[in-house]
Amino acid sequence: MDIGGEIATRWAAAMPGLPPGALGVAAVLAAIVVLVPGLWLRLRIAVTLVHELGHALVGVLSGRRFTGFVVRGDMSGHAVTVGPARGLGRIATTWAGYPMPALVGLLMLWSVSSGYAAALLSAGLLALVVALVFVRSVGTFVTVVAVGALVGALWWWRDDEVQGLVLATTGFVLLAGSWRHLAVVAFDGRRDRGSDPAVLSQLTGIPSILWTTTFLAVHAAATWAAALIVRDLLS
Repeated sequence: MDIGGEIATRWAAAMPGLPPGALGVAAVLAAIVVLVPGLWLRLRIAVTLVHELGHALVGVLSGRRFTGFVVRGDMSGHAVTVGPARGLGRIATTWAGYPMPALVGLLMLWSVSSGYAAALLSAGLLALVVALVFVRSVGTFVTVVAVGALVGALWWWRDDEVQGLVLATTGFVLLAGSWRHLAVVAFDGRRDRGSDPAVLSQLTGIPSILWTTTFLAVHAAATWAAALIVRDLLS
């Protein structure tokens, strides 16, 4: 077996787009996940995982050292980066968590519309393998391994339409789920001094409600951009 050739095949771009029927299925599946309480309680950890890895990614890009993270099924979690206690790097790292699921959801939809679903899956699989080094709880390890196994199977047994369907569904789930997470911090986070908006307020002196408003603006922009992608996919 030519391993290099096999991997190159799985990186290759596909025909862009997704049949309208498949896109409708993706939207329905995502709605079921987000709106059915039993399913959401079990699957919302995916949004938390992207949230915490968002902290980690921006922390590293800001020059901080990422040392570990934990995710929990109740939407809570934490990522630890080491660096100056204050400053732009700490602010950017703290801010990145809530917008990241919406942005990743948008990226997934874009990858389907542009034919780069396989490349995005490859990058996601690599990120999950690296993330395994930094897990700091058994539950987090199981979560990352399970997600990695699903992504790896989807990547290796490549079927362009299946990849597009799964990425579109997951993108819709992350977008809708990120709004649910944002609603929680907007209404309950004001009483939690450990919430991201509260920490940002402590770091900058800017009221937490204004930081929450920045999250809202990013979510609105990502949702609008996703709507334009869906429109193009349906046209």
